This record gives sequence, structure tokens and C-alpha cells, in this order.
Amino acid sequence: MKLKYSVLAVAMACAVGSQAWADEAAAKKWIDSEFQPSTLSKAQQAAEMKWFIDAAKKLQDKGVKEISVVSETITTHEYESKTLAKAFEEITGIKVKHDLIGEGDVVEKLQTSMQSGKSIYDGWITDSDLIGTHYRYGKIMNLTDYMAGSGKEWTNPGLDLKDFIGTSFTTGPDKKLYQLPDQQFANLYWFRADLFEKPELKAKFKAKYGYDLGVPLNWSAYEDIAAFFSEDVKTIDGKPIYGHMDYGKKDPSLGWRFTDAWLSMAGTADVGIPNGKPVDEWGIRASADGCTPQGASVSRGGATNSPAAVYALTKYIDWMKKYSPKEAIGMTFGEAGPVPAQGQIAQQIFWYTAFTADMIKPGLPVVNADGTPKWRMAPGPNGPYWKQGMQNGYQDVGSWTFFKDHDANKVAAAWLYAQFVTAKTTSLKKTTVGLTPIRESDIQSKAMTDMAPKLGGLVEFYRSPARVAWTPTGTNVPDYPKLAQLWWKNVAVAVTGEKTPQAAMDNLAEEMDAVMGRLERSGMAVCPPKLNAKSSPDKWLSDKGAPWKKLANEKPKGETIAYDTLLNAWKNGKVR
Repeated sequence: MKLKYSVLAVAMACAVGSQAWADEAAAKKWIDSEFQPSTLSKAQQAAEMKWFIDAAKKLQDKGVKEISVVSETITTHEYESKTLAKAFEEITGIKVKHDLIGEGDVVEKLQTSMQSGKSIYDGWITDSDLIGTHYRYGKIMNLTDYMAGSGKEWTNPGLDLKDFIGTSFTTGPDKKLYQLPDQQFANLYWFRADLFEKPELKAKFKAKYGYDLGVPLNWSAYEDIAAFFSEDVKTIDGKPIYGHMDYGKKDPSLGWRFTDAWLSMAGTADVGIPNGKPVDEWGIRASADGCTPQGASVSRGGATNSPAAVYALTKYIDWMKKYSPKEAIGMTFGEAGPVPAQGQIAQQIFWYTAFTADMIKPGLPVVNADGTPKWRMAPGPNGPYWKQGMQNGYQDVGSWTFFKDHDANKVAAAWLYAQFVTAKTTSLKKTTVGLTPIRESDIQSKAMTDMAPKLGGLVEFYRSPARVAWTPTGTNVPDYPKLAQLWWKNVAVAVTGEKTPQAAMDNLAEEMDAVMGRLERSGMAVCPPKLNAKSSPDKWLSDKGAPWKKLANEKPKGETIAYDTLLNAWKNGKVR
């Protein structure tokens, strides 16, 4: 009998041992075959994976076998869903169902979960644009306290939060981290560098405008370049060439076109990084501590219908109608995205770096035979209301988000997976696939240096001091889902001409104030809006801060910079 138990004990020990070895063997297989390049050595990667294996084993002992998470559908998340989820399961033994759905659907499901108090998923990748919402409703777990408390044993000692480049965007007014960045991309200026270098075009532009054809520093130059290609150059190699590209269909994506910092590019907000203080790029004024929203309309101290905001909407409509292909006005974000790669767009002021991977495919009209791009990306030009120290443009930061009242063990497992897909073991390879970097160590790596010549300025931008001025929606926005949906309907009636830009923005500001008024009455867990009383706009319009009074001249002389000069400035640690 004793012998029988001994044999059984040995057999069980062997089984446990082989299971542990199988996990480490799986980790080794993935490290060798998939997780390269990495900023870690293979030995360091193996050690990091061993930590995940051990942590997951404790959760399996608590009964966690499977988790479900969700994200929007972009290349980076497709890689996670198809490749990294499989790797996580083989290495840790915990199965991950990683759903990919539209961005709007993610927000809708999140809203449903917040209202019902029951989270549909164990983990979410949601835009950091929701930081003000997450902070105020008190439904989302703050990671700072979790990592120091109940989540300490599930937090990777090698996480290295300081290495993440986007945590300032996922931190609430209470200085606590609410979301962990998973991917990020900026909204930059895109242009055909090959066309801008043609001697005959350079000479023709200089003769007409009195300054050099180059990367536009202000909206005046962008407009001149748009007019030049559309009205003077007209065709390249027998095909029409357009000086601008955009989209204008009445569709939710038209809202992102504006909330993704179009007003701040014009100079609507106050000075301040990551967002204007006290008035942000949505035109919402908040209290001095950034906690209490006080209004969007100029009559309450906001800037959503201010002269700078109306100017921004006016230029968007004028440029689209005058200088882009006629189909653009009827396109959505998704339909317009691939158009520049077809070779007939000279420049685009509003272009997401998430399109980089699709813009460098061999055989495209915008790619050279050697695989280098004919195009480049650069900081977007600024409108006439813009001032030094203001937000320069938008940066999307998709970030891991967890409900605090959800099943603790499922949350812990989802937190493991979130750390796994952002870990130093996996993050550099993921960056080379999706081109949405989140770690400073990855950006500075040799792998990115080697890729740089084929990425049109992406690596140089992320290594430059300029990148900090591209930021997501901030904490002034108290309920992103409710307020974001107001934008596209109001912008659309200005595009169709049903309303003037001023009337459209007046209505938008009023509707935003009405929503914030309801939030004030219904209450939020912390920092609900408290609207300023309405008063004459003249009380607020100023040349010292937002809302800025109307400029006598909204079209100063165009200014450009040579792209090589810009790159050298970045390399020397300067913005421009």
C-alpha cells in the first residue's frame, strides 16, 4: 500500500513537473519563433515568461480557465487577437477570447456595462479619450491602487511603467492611473515628398507665393499648397492631382474628425499640455484644478462656438469642397483612409499614423521600387489662433481598462493578459507589426532604427520632443460617449449648407451644455459639471486666453520649412 502511494506521488510530481516544463517549453518556442526582435535578451524574456506562468498557475488553482476581452479592429489588435492570445494560452494555460469589433461598438458596450453595473468583458481596450468619464463615474478600477494592493501579486515586476510613453494621458485629476496604454498613434500631416522636391514645381510655387514649397508651418501655407496642386499643377503623369483629402459624410466618424483635436490645431483652446487649461480642445472650460466642467458655450466661458472654432469648421468645409476629390464629401473615415495611397493626393493635413502599414505596401503608387515611401509625415500646421505651448494635435491611446466591481480573479487574469501583450518580451515585435509604439525602449531600439527609412518619418517623430504635444481627449470631458455623439450631427449640417458654421457650432455648444447640465443634476461619483451662469460673450472673449476674440486677419503669410531641416531639429532635441 505504501509503495502504491509512493508510485502515485512520484507520478503526480512528474505530471506537475512536466506541466511546468511544458509551459516553459512553450515560452521558449514562442520566444525563438515569434517574440523577436525584443529589447530583452532571450534569457530575460524567459525569466519574464516564467513569472507569467507562475502567476497564471495560482489563478488556475482558483478556477480561472478562460477570460474574454475586447478591442477595436486595427492591425495591432488583430495581431494580439490572432497571435498573442494564442501564445498566452500556450504559455500560461489560460484561454483568451479576444473580440475585435468597431470602435463605436466598443464605446456602446462599455456604456451599457457602466449603466447596468455588470461588465460584459473581463478586460477592455478603450480609448484614453474616456479618462474623464472613467474618473468621474467611479465604475473603473484605478490601477495605481490595484497594483499596490489586491493586484500586487498579479503585477509583473518587470512592467516598468516609466517606460510607457502615454501614461500622462491615462491619469485622472487625482493623479491615479486608470488605464494601461496598449497602442498609440498620432494625427499628423502627410505629404508627397517626391512631388515637393520637383524643381519645376518648387520654382513655380516660389514665383507665385513668394516662399518655398515645403512642409507647411501654418494653415495659410497649407491652403496655398492645396490651391497650388489642385488649380495650378492639376495633373501629374496624366492623372488629376489634388492638394487636399478629407471626408464629409454624415456618419459618427465625422465626429472623430473634429473631437480628434481639429479645434486645437486651429488654436481654439488655452495653452497647456496634455490639454488646454482651463479651456480644452473641445471648448469645455473646467475649474482651475481641471476637475469641474463649467461649460462649452462662449456665454459660459467655453470656446466650442468661439471665433477660432468657427474658423476651424469653415476651413474644413472650404478646403474639402475646393481642393479634394469630389467624392470626398460623401465618404466616411474608413472610405477616405486608403485614398492617399492611390497616388493622386499631394498632401493631407489630418492623417493618422495608424495608416502607415497600409501606406508602405510594395507596388503602391506611393512606394518606390526599393520599398522606400514617396511620402513623408510631419507635424501638422497650426491655425492663426494657435500659440506656443498649446496642444498641437491628437494622439489615440487605446488602453487597458477594468471594472472595479467585476469578478476579482477574472480581472486578475485579464490584467495578466494586458501586461503580457504590453510586456518588454512582446512589445517590440508588436510595434514592428502594428506600428503603434507604447514604450520608449522600443522606440529607441536598433530594430526601429533599421525600419525607419521605410516608415516615412514615424520613428523620427516618436523620437522627437515634438511628440508630447499630440495628446488625446482630456479630463475636462465628463462623459465622452454622451458628448461625442453630438459633434457629427452638428458638423454635418454645416457641410450640407443647412446651417452656417457659426449656427452649427452655436447649436453644438448649447447641446453640450444641456448634456452637462443633466450630468450636474443627476450627479457623478466625483467632480460632476457645475455650469457657469450664462452671460454676455463679451465678458469672456479675450486676447489673453480662450475663448479667443476674433482676429482681424485670419490668413497671415504662409510659412514652410524644409523637411530635412525639420528632421535635423528633431535629432538635435528641438521641436522645429
